[in-house]
Amino acid sequence: MKVSTRGDYASRALLSLALHAGRVQPTSVRDIAERTGLPQPYLEQILLALKGAGLVRSKRGVGGGYILARAPEDITLAQIVSAVEGPIVAGDFGEPHQNGACDHEGQCVLLAVWAEVGEHMRQHLDSFTLADMVVRARGGAPVPAASAS
Repeated sequence: MKVSTRGDYASRALLSLALHAGRVQPTSVRDIAERTGLPQPYLEQILLALKGAGLVRSKRGVGGGYILARAPEDITLAQIVSAVEGPIVAGDFGEPHQNGACDHEGQCVLLAVWAEVGEHMRQHLDSFTLADMVVRARGGAPVPAASAS
């Protein structure tokens, strides 16, 4: 699985909101864009998708902007990524034993493996909350090193 720019930007925007969760007023899109270095027009689209998924709430007008709809402990990276990218899967290969998915040699075995890989990715992303990311961003826990391929 490859997290797209959209998934990365959504995660960065919500982490920014979580880092400033003690604020009484909503945070404007402009402020989020400035803090994160993200392009404001694209960020607006992403925040609308996150709002549709129930991860943020918005307020219009003067003093308007976005706030988290739930506590940072209750929002996982899997929820954020799937809100803007759709279901987290290893590939769009179909499900084993459905719609002729196993008509060719070895295909059904591989489809089952790809489904397992997708489930592992979902579980791993579900193991990280925004609260975890806030702790890491503030230096409270080491950021894992990128694994060499």
